[in-house]
Amino acid sequence: MSIIVRPAHPDEYDVAGHLVAEAFISDGHTERDGDYAKLLRDPRDRAEKAELLVAVDEGTGTVLGSVTFAPPGSPYADLAQGQEGEFRMLAVAPDPAARGRGVGELMVRAVITRAKELGLPRIVMSSQQQMAFAHRIYERLGFVRTPERDWSPIPGMVLFTYALELSGSPA
Repeated sequence: MSIIVRPAHPDEYDVAGHLVAEAFISDGHTERDGDYAKLLRDPRDRAEKAELLVAVDEGTGTVLGSVTFAPPGSPYADLAQGQEGEFRMLAVAPDPAARGRGVGELMVRAVITRAKELGLPRIVMSSQQQMAFAHRIYERLGFVRTPERDWSPIPGMVLFTYALELSGSPA
């Protein structure tokens, strides 16, 4: 079945928030009752101040994943500077029916397309060190590590950073 990535509809916000939080929790990237999990569960502010995208199975209408794209000026940009775009909170549902279908890559490609539509020169993003599978996707799509921009949102957690130059990008 075909999977599309598009802006989330308001009636999908709760599903998207729950999906992202549960994916981060089940993959060991945040604590169930932590502040970050609470932020992940409520995507309404992200939809208002950034762009909340969802990956949807066209055949069933099931939301399989979600990502937040922060265009320049969005308060959801942690890393982006100037006219850079940034994406965050990318997650695929922790359901075997969603995993292994290329959902994560489709969402990254959708972010790249959106940034190109806006004429942005670059996309940046942060990723936890242990997210090696995701790192392979980013690198396959042309993102390069930018260790000079690595940062720590909380003590003891270092986030790897990546950037994709959009002029002549293969994705």
